Amino acid sequence: MRLSRPRSLAGQLFAMQVVVVVAVVAGCALFTYLNDWRQAETAARHRATATARAIADSPSVAEAIGSPDPSALLQPYAERVRRDTGVTFVTIMDPRGIRWTHPEPDRIGLRFVGHIGPARRGETFHETYTGTLGPSVRVVTPVRDGGGRIVGLVSAGIAVERITDEVERQMAVLLAVASGAVLLGGLGTYVINARLRRHTHGMNAAELSRMHAYHQATLHAVREGLVMLDGQRRVALINDGARELLGLAGREVVGLGVAELGLPAPLTGALLASEPRVDEVHLTGERVIVVNTSPVSARDLRGTVVTLRDHTELQALAGELDSVRGFAEALRSQAHEAANRLHTVVSLIELGREREAVEFATAELELAQALTDQVVAAVAEPVLAALLLGKAAQANERGVELVLTRDSSVDDGLLPPDLPARDLVTVLGNLIDNALDAASGDTAGDAVARVTVTVRASERELLLRVADTGPGIGPEEAEEVFRRGWSTKPGGPASRGLGLALVRQTARRHGGTVELAGAPGGGAEFTVRLPLRAAAGATA
Repeated sequence: MRLSRPRSLAGQLFAMQVVVVVAVVAGCALFTYLNDWRQAETAARHRATATARAIADSPSVAEAIGSPDPSALLQPYAERVRRDTGVTFVTIMDPRGIRWTHPEPDRIGLRFVGHIGPARRGETFHETYTGTLGPSVRVVTPVRDGGGRIVGLVSAGIAVERITDEVERQMAVLLAVASGAVLLGGLGTYVINARLRRHTHGMNAAELSRMHAYHQATLHAVREGLVMLDGQRRVALINDGARELLGLAGREVVGLGVAELGLPAPLTGALLASEPRVDEVHLTGERVIVVNTSPVSARDLRGTVVTLRDHTELQALAGELDSVRGFAEALRSQAHEAANRLHTVVSLIELGREREAVEFATAELELAQALTDQVVAAVAEPVLAALLLGKAAQANERGVELVLTRDSSVDDGLLPPDLPARDLVTVLGNLIDNALDAASGDTAGDAVARVTVTVRASERELLLRVADTGPGIGPEEAEEVFRRGWSTKPGGPASRGLGLALVRQTARRHGGTVELAGAPGGGAEFTVRLPLRAAAGATA
């Protein structure tokens, strides 16, 4: 058996609103009907009272009552007054209740049907009573002569049927107005719910609730960052991944403008841009993120959808890959140089110059072994030692002398576990690469191109210092060098310039600092200090 699909939310609201409109209009109509009936009854009683009192106070009525034939004088008068005032009947009677007048002449002389006791006592009273003409609202009042004696009674009344007819005429108008109100309310409700149906796509309340639950679960489950900005570039929606990537965890940022989030200027500019951004790499305080933006422009929706991907680990792996590639190039270069030296040794032996061959081979071996022994003796951290040896080979191939200062020293066990080797490779590798670029590009004078490296660890901090003999960096560029995209290489900022920005980001992530100063040889000197509090605490 196929179960019927529940009515959509818009349909349920439409039905409920129609019922509410009908109930309100029906209630108003009933209240108006009862109110109109009371008003009509009160108006009829007032008219009957005014008519009866006017007749009772007329001197001609008292005179006619004293005549030999009161009916002959009072009947025409009573009928004329009845027609002029619109009442149903005017009955003039003696104090005993015997009629002198009546709309039906054959009832003259008969006893009045109704109560007359209060009037005989001199009171004017009203009542609703069923008489010879049917139910009526009637008033009975006494007629007094010149001496104040009650000589007759006057009763004027309006039939209930006439009151009902008047109320029904008013109700006809009321029903027309009520029907118009129901129709207008129904049309308005239909228009509103048609719009609601478009917004809810015809889904019912259960489906909307389920979709909201899925929506919330998806936002919290997705590790990639998602940010939705409205037309005024304010945060309309942000998931947990975006909060973590942007460093906004624990802050309530929904409703804030992008400029109020405290993000780096290049990233803020990318989020504020009106054109799409595709796979742009940006740096935050601790992460490298890839940003994609897509403007949204629908009929009733304006804004931007921003997706964020964490590129930090990938960037670190890329840095390690570059280091490995550099090591491979260094090994290739060393192998090529070793082959050349071996050919030279072999040639010297073939020429009978065995002594020169031994001296040449021994000198080359001592030079290479001296550098290896210096690095291994000073730097116990294997990754740093391998990095320095590889960079030394690269420097030698590019005609640059890489020197490790005598005060360099990193004992085994000083580096804490929370300072990963890949971060050290990122910092020192990028600094040496930039120094090699600067030193090898300096062609002024006959000075030897040199890069000086200091690696020194104490119980409190790790110091990494790299100086070169290049052209140096002017004071006006001291801060710009750490901005993503800055580079002195051909190809412009768009193609290079991420290395020094990563150095600063990595140092800050570990609570360290990066300083730029002039090198003694005239080039630039970068000094990175990384605190080793974890290691100090472990050895205390």
